[in-house]
Amino acid sequence: MKFSELGLSDSLLSAISKSGFEEATPIQAETIPMVLKGQDVIGQAQTGTGKTAAFALPILQHLDFSNPNVQALIISPTRELAIQTQEEVYRLGKDEHAKVQVVYGGADIRRQINALKSHPQVIVGTPGRILDHISRHTLKLDHVKTLVLDEADEMLNMGFLDDIESIIKQVPDDRQTLLFSATMPPQIKRVGVQFMKDPKQVKIKAKELTTDLIDQYYVRVKEYEKFDTMTRFFDVQDPEVTIVFCRTKRRVDEVSKGLEARGYNAAGLHGDLTQARRTEIMNEFKRGKVDILVATDVAARGIDISGVTHVYNYDIPQDPDSYVHRVGRTGRAGKHGVSITFTTPNEMDYLHEIEKLTKVRMLPLKPPTEQEAFVGQLNAAESDIGELIKRTNTDKYEKMADKLLDEYEATDLVAALLNDVTRDYVKVKITPERPLSRRHHGSGRRNNNRGGGHWNNRRNGDHHSSHNRNRRNGGGNRDRKRNDERHSSSKHRFTIKNK
Repeated sequence: MKFSELGLSDSLLSAISKSGFEEATPIQAETIPMVLKGQDVIGQAQTGTGKTAAFALPILQHLDFSNPNVQALIISPTRELAIQTQEEVYRLGKDEHAKVQVVYGGADIRRQINALKSHPQVIVGTPGRILDHISRHTLKLDHVKTLVLDEADEMLNMGFLDDIESIIKQVPDDRQTLLFSATMPPQIKRVGVQFMKDPKQVKIKAKELTTDLIDQYYVRVKEYEKFDTMTRFFDVQDPEVTIVFCRTKRRVDEVSKGLEARGYNAAGLHGDLTQARRTEIMNEFKRGKVDILVATDVAARGIDISGVTHVYNYDIPQDPDSYVHRVGRTGRAGKHGVSITFTTPNEMDYLHEIEKLTKVRMLPLKPPTEQEAFVGQLNAAESDIGELIKRTNTDKYEKMADKLLDEYEATDLVAALLNDVTRDYVKVKITPERPLSRRHHGSGRRNNNRGGGHWNNRRNGDHHSSHNRNRRNGGGNRDRKRNDERHSSSKHRFTIKNK
C-alpha cells in the first residue's frame, strides 16, 4: 500500500519520499490509519518491520507546533534504540521543524536538562532516565497526548515494567497509548488491559524467508580478518549486484572506502548522508555504475532493489528477523541468490538463533586463499580484456602495436596489461566494533540474571548497582548498556567445506 493512501499530510508524504521509502510495510499500513483516528493500538510485529514510522508519522501529524509542552513520549528499552528512534522521528519531522529530544542513562544529564529547556514536543527515552528527569522536575508529562511503549517485551525482559507503570502514572488519563512488541507475554497483555482504552490489536506474521533460491553460508572468521576474507570472496565469486550489510554507520564508511581503495565499484549508504547523496548512490547502484552497496539495516529499509545476486553480512545482525530482511534482498523473482554471513567465534549463538527462525542450517564455507583470489582476478581480467578488444577499433593502434611487439615480448606486454587491470593490494584497516553480547545457549531472549528469579527483581540488566533508587546524580546508570559478560555453553565444532 502507498503511503499516500493512509491519510498522511503532504509535508509528511514529502519527508517519506525524501527518506527513500516507497511503500508502507504491513504494520504501517494497518496501524497508521487507526492511530490517526486516535485509537489505542497494540501492534505485534518483529524487529525491522518499520514500527518506528508506524507511530512516528501519526505523532508528527497530530503535533501542535504552537504548543511548547511535551506532547508525545516514546519509551524504548535501550539507549541504542532510543537514539535510533529519535533520529528517525527527527528526520521525518524535519520539514515541519518538529523538536525531538532523546534522554538515556550513561550520558551527562546536565546536557539533557539544557536540551529539555528548548521545549521539545516529542521525547524519546529509556525508562530509568525518564524517571530521573521526572524526579528532578526537568521533564513534565502533564500535556502528553500520545504515549508509545516500543519493544515492550524487551523492556519486560530487562525488568523495566515497574518503571514503565510509574511513568504511565505521570501522563494524563485521556492520552492515546500505543504498544509495540515482538511477542505478547501475559504481563504485556496486562499492561494493555490496565492502561489502554479498548485497544485495537494488529498482529503481523513474521516475514518468512524463501530459501529454495538462496544458498546460505557462514564463514567463521576473526574480526580483523573480515575485510580481506570478504574481498577474496568477491574475487572468487565475481558477484554481479551485491549488498554488504554492516552494523554501524562508521563501519559502512570504512568498509566502502576500503573497497574503493582496492578498486571495487562500491558506495556506502547510511542515515547520515544527505538525501541528494542517497538518491545519487541509489541511482548509480540501479544503473550498474556501483556494483557493491554497503549499507546499514535502517538505510536499506523500505528501498526496493531488484536483481541483487549476493548479500554479504559483514556483521551478523543482532536479531534473526533482520537477517531475514537482509537476505530476502536476493533470490527474488525466480532468480538464484547467495548469502554469506561472517561470524566471529563469540557470535555463534546469534547464528544458531537465525537458523532456528529460518529453519535452515547455513553451510560452513572455507575462506578462499590469496592464490585462489588472484586466480579469480585473472579470470575476470581475461573476460574484461576480451570485451575491451571487441569494442576497440584496433586499426588505429596497429602501427604502435607492431612497434611494441618488436621491442618487447608479447608475453611481457600481456602480463603488463593484466597487472594494470587487476586490483592492487592496498592495506585496509577497519576499526573493530564492540562485539555483540553473548546469548545464553538455548534461549532467544537476553537475560542477564543468571540466577533467574521474578522479572520484577531483574534490574541488573543495565549495569546499575543495587542502590538504583538513590542514584539521582548526573551519571545515572539505570539505562546503561546491558551486560556483555554473557556466557554460552555451546562449543560446537564445524566441518569446513568448500562451496
